[in-house]
Amino acid sequence: MTNKILVGSLEQCNLPGLGITELHVRVDTGAATSSLHVDNIEEFELDGESWIRFDIHPDIHDVQKLRRCEAKVSSRRKVKSSTATKQRRYVIETMIEMAEQHWPIQLTLTDRSEMTYLMLLGREAMAGKFIVDPSLEYLLNSQAE
Repeated sequence: MTNKILVGSLEQCNLPGLGITELHVRVDTGAATSSLHVDNIEEFELDGESWIRFDIHPDIHDVQKLRRCEAKVSSRRKVKSSTATKQRRYVIETMIEMAEQHWPIQLTLTDRSEMTYLMLLGREAMAGKFIVDPSLEYLLNSQAE
């Protein structure tokens, strides 16, 4: 349990590889994989590899803000959604920054428009790094001040 950081059910992260900062995330120990809400997914080939372009609205308070991103497809995975339906999703790998640390995570890309938060941080992404207290929120922000 040494060196694990206490986080709440809501935190902020940066996804520097996608050019996104201060993204509000729902920390979810019930989800194995992290997921990110994206729109307009287009698959294309680059140097013989599968890539995708997609749109992200990183500011939940200003949906007019749009960021067009590109990422190499790591895999495609069948994922059971929160509504228990199985979906086939693109998986990308990108860097995440939280608590002054950065490490690579896998993200499934999906439509989370019915959800309050654009990103869900799952168990695989936080394993060995965090301890979660679901009764608290934004602990990393208060530690940074």
